[in-house]
Amino acid sequence: MENKGLSQLTDQELLDEAKKMKSFSLTNALFIGFLLGIVLYSIFKSTFGFLMLIPLYFVHRMINDPKNIRIKELEALLKHRNLK
Repeated sequence: MENKGLSQLTDQELLDEAKKMKSFSLTNALFIGFLLGIVLYSIFKSTFGFLMLIPLYFVHRMINDPKNIRIKELEALLKHRNLK
């Protein structure tokens, strides 16, 4: 699919894009949960240090991913068009 703006997509293309983004969101949530589990484990074991910062950095990068912004725009557009 070309890089068209979300507002230029047809209803069916929007629904297909929503399916792709839902899969991305689920995968992203699993990785974030796993990395936060590592951080919590290191807190319980009292092993604060540089290695605990690495998972926190990756969580920050996943949360601020540009795809997350696109997901929010997609959800707003689906709601506006009454497709969900």
